[in-house]
Amino acid sequence: MNEIISLLASDGTTVRFYNEIKASGGMKDVYFSPDRSYVVAFFRDRNNAATKERLAMITGQYRERIFNQPNGDYWRSLYCWPTATVEHQGRLGVVVPFYASNFFFEYGSQQNDMLGIKGKEKEGKWFASPSNRQRFLDTRELGDWLNHLKICLMISRSVRRLHAAGLAHSDLSYKNVLVDPVTGRACLIDLDGLVVPNKFPPDVVGTPDFIAPECVKTARLDKHDPKRVLPSIRTDQHALAVLIYMYLLYRHPLRGDKVHDAKDSQHDEELAMGEHALFVEHPTEHSNRINPEHAKPSEIPWKDTAKTPYILTGSYLAPLFERAFIDGLHQPHLRPTADEWEHALVKTVDLIQPCQNPQCAQKWYVFDNKTKPKCPFCGTPFHGKLPVLNLYSSHQEGRFLPDNHRLMVYSNQSLFLWHVNRTIFPNERLTPEQKKRVGYFVFHQNVWWLVNEGMNDLMDTDSKEQFAIGSKVELKEGRKLLLARGEGGRLVVVQMVEC
Repeated sequence: MNEIISLLASDGTTVRFYNEIKASGGMKDVYFSPDRSYVVAFFRDRNNAATKERLAMITGQYRERIFNQPNGDYWRSLYCWPTATVEHQGRLGVVVPFYASNFFFEYGSQQNDMLGIKGKEKEGKWFASPSNRQRFLDTRELGDWLNHLKICLMISRSVRRLHAAGLAHSDLSYKNVLVDPVTGRACLIDLDGLVVPNKFPPDVVGTPDFIAPECVKTARLDKHDPKRVLPSIRTDQHALAVLIYMYLLYRHPLRGDKVHDAKDSQHDEELAMGEHALFVEHPTEHSNRINPEHAKPSEIPWKDTAKTPYILTGSYLAPLFERAFIDGLHQPHLRPTADEWEHALVKTVDLIQPCQNPQCAQKWYVFDNKTKPKCPFCGTPFHGKLPVLNLYSSHQEGRFLPDNHRLMVYSNQSLFLWHVNRTIFPNERLTPEQKKRVGYFVFHQNVWWLVNEGMNDLMDTDSKEQFAIGSKVELKEGRKLLLARGEGGRLVVVQMVEC
C-alpha cells in the first residue's frame, strides 16, 4: 500500500495524496489524492519568492474574482483552476481538481484501442489532425462538426473571462485544453502558469504551432531585452484563432509548403512561424499554399484548401480568420478578441444545418446564404423546403433594424429567449428561466410550423393575427412575425429556400 502524505494547504484545508508520481509534465510531477477528486502537482525546480507570490494570487484573489462572483459556478466546468498551494520537502506544489470523467477516452483508438489511450486525457491534438482522426481514433470518440463549434465557443468564452480579469494563459494550445467532441465541452488546464501583466512574467514562451509570430521572431533575445515579446493577452488572441481554425478545419493556418531556408531547418521553422509567417489561404499571396499532392491520403480533403476553404465556416467566422491571419498576423492590435470569437460562434451555431446524408462524417454544416445549399464536407445537396429566419430588433418603439443574425430551421430546432430578445445573450449570465425553450419547429404534411411554448407577444405584424402559447404558426415566404415587444424585442422575416 502506498504511503499517504497529509499537508496543510495555503487555504487552511488538509491535503492528502499518495506518495507516488502518477504523471509528469515539463515542469511538474503529479500525485493523486486517495479519492481522486484532486491532484497535487509539485514543481521540480525550487521556486523563488516571486513564483510563490504569483501562485498565491492565482489560487487566492484571482480565483476569487472568477468563482466567488455571481455566476461563478458556471466556470467550474470550464477551468481546472488551482485551489491552493502546498510545500513539501522544499518543493512548492499546487492543488488542482481532477478532470471531469468525459475528458478521458472511453473507447480510445481503433482496433480495440491499438494505441492504448483508453482512459487517458483527451488532449486536443487528437481531434485537430485529420490523420489522428481518420487513422487512429475510434469513431465513437469523434463527435460531429456542430460539437466542434461548441468546443470553440467554450474555449473562446473561457479565454474571454480570463482576459476580462486581466490574465493571460501564456501557453494556450491543444496540450492545455481538454476537449470532448462527444458532448461539445472544453476545459482549460495548466492555469498555474497564468500571466499577470506588469507583475509576473510568463514561465514559458508557449507551445510550438501556437506561439505568436512576434514571440518567435524575438525568441533569441534575452528575456529582459525590451525588444523581446513575451506571452500576453495579444499572443493569447493569436493562439485562440489557431485553435479555432484547427478544430474546424483540421490543419494549421501557417504550415504551408513554402521553404524559407532549405539549408537550416531550425532557421526555416523560425521564419515560417515568425517573421515571414503567412496564412496558407492568403487571398493574394499564394506562396505558402498547401499542395494537396504532398498530403497523405488520410489528410485529404482537409489539406486541400480548394475543397475545404476557411469560408465554409460561414459569414461570421470567415472575416475573423482574415483579421487573425492576414491583418493581425504581424499587427497584434488588429487581432479579434475572445469576445468577438464568442459572439461569432453563437451566431454561427444558429446558421448550422444538418446534412441529409446519414453517412456524412461531420453531420452538420453552415448555411452559406446560397439558394442551393449543399454540405461542403460530403457534397450532399439539400432537398426540400428550408426556412431561414432573418432577425430584426427594436431600438425604439415600432422601428426594427436588421441584426445581421439569421436562424436556420430544421426539425425540432429550438427557439430561445436570446432569439426573441436582442438584450439577452447565451452565456454564463443566463438565468434558469432564460435557458428554457420558448418554441420549436416541426415539418408536418409538407408545411413548416413554429410551435409557441413561451412567447406571449407572438403575432403576424401584417395580418395582426396573434398566436397564443400552445398554438402554432405556419412559416411561409415573407411572413413577418413579432416575437416580443419592448426594448430589444425581435421581429423575424421568413425566407423560404426551396431545392
